[in-house]
Parts: sequence; C-alpha cells; structure tokens
Amino acid sequence: MAIAVLDRCFANRLVHRMLHKALFGIAMLLCLAWSGSAALHMAPPAAAAAAFHEWPSEWDGAPLRPLALSEVENRFAERFPGSMARLTDGQQVLVLRQVNAPTRMLHPAADCYRALGYGIAQARLERDLHERLWRCFVAERTGGRKIRVCERIVDAGGGAFTDTSAWYWAAASGRSNGPWQAVTLAKPIE
Repeated sequence: MAIAVLDRCFANRLVHRMLHKALFGIAMLLCLAWSGSAALHMAPPAAAAAAFHEWPSEWDGAPLRPLALSEVENRFAERFPGSMARLTDGQQVLVLRQVNAPTRMLHPAADCYRALGYGIAQARLERDLHERLWRCFVAERTGGRKIRVCERIVDAGGGAFTDTSAWYWAAASGRSNGPWQAVTLAKPIE
C-alpha cells in the first residue's frame, strides 16, 4: 500500500512538473509574440527623428550648395548615429557628419579612399588660414587623378580632433561631449 501511495505522489509530481513547464513555455511564447507586435507598432527610433540637421550655407565665406549622397553613402547614412551631407563651394567637396553618439562608424577618410582604390601619400597635420588643425593627405588613383583631403572632428565645446581613434575614446569616456561635427574636405589637385 505504501508503494502505491508513493507511486501516485511521484506520478502527480511528475505531471505537475510537466504541466508547469508547459504553461511556462506557453507564457514565454505569448510574451515573445506580444513584444514582437509591440515593436512593430512603436514610433521610429529617436535617431531617425533626429536625423535632420541644418547644414551651414557657407564655408569660410564661400556659399555652399548641396550635393546628392551616392547610393553607398545613403546606405551608410541609414545606420549612422547622426546625419550626413555632401556640399560644395565650387572648389572643393565638403562631407559633413553630425555625430550624436560615439561610434566606430566614424573612421579616417584615408580608410575610405584606400577602399576606393586610392593610394595615400603625404599624410601630415596642417593648420589652415584660420589656425584650425587638420589631418591632411593626398589620395591618388591609377591614371593620375589626385585629391587633397583634410579632416577634423569638433565637439560641442569647440575641442578638435584630427585622429578618429582619439576622438572615439574621448567621446566614449565622456571627456568630449557631443554632438560632434566631422568635416572632410576634398579638393582635386590639377
């Protein structure tokens, strides 16, 4: 008789454990379905809403006009934590990026030019007529096309960086506050 009672108690516990696990599994599936449907009905992320940025209308006294982003730039901009624009003053192309958060998506312009098949030469730091410090280089493609490229990143307090890695670590550690503006100037060399 004692064995029969123990068998029934054990069977009931096994049934209860199996039932408990099944109910828990169903509850998890319902939570997953609910959170998935809630995500579909959420407003777009704040980054998408904040993607609009008013760009300058002039650069160093010269009027600017907007240029269309390339297909590659548009795809990149969709994931970029901020916004970007291409502008020209008629002499050079400016790529401006408003950066809202520290990101590894902001990398040296030399890396982009290398990826496009350019060789990089004469890399150095330079000051312009306004005493701003820039990292500059000459990008040359087979066939003789040369472009002089200069870049810098400026934080909300006016601090400037010519090295994207230094900027990233300063921004990520809170020593530099955003939003940041990354400027890349590209001018063909005749």
